Amino acid sequence: MFQLNYRDNRPIYEQLKEQLRKLIVTGVLKSDEKLPSIREIASSLAINPNTIQRAYRELESEGYVYTIAGKGSFAAPRQDIDDRREKELLQQFDTIVLELSYLGYQSDSLFQRITNLIEKGEQS
Repeated sequence: MFQLNYRDNRPIYEQLKEQLRKLIVTGVLKSDEKLPSIREIASSLAINPNTIQRAYRELESEGYVYTIAGKGSFAAPRQDIDDRREKELLQQFDTIVLELSYLGYQSDSLFQRITNLIEKGEQS
């Protein structure tokens, strides 16, 4: 289920977090579906359970998962995730667009780039 790249500069917990986030956002893990236990992941990947706990804790603080004591961690309802992630991404987008503007990037070039990315995504 998970693939770690030990040559990646990102910490292991960040890689796990990204992979779990992707599984939740793409619907592979459905709303309210139980995530694999920390012990299961730790034994299958041969990594420290604290690493997995950190990834789960950060995903919970970001709203992607919720935990029920004694039962485990579960994927958060999709609408909650979509709303939060959209807001987060739009803030990043605004920051990037402003920086590109300061660097002299023209709005028509930016619009064309966005259009090309959307078309490319629709073809995939």
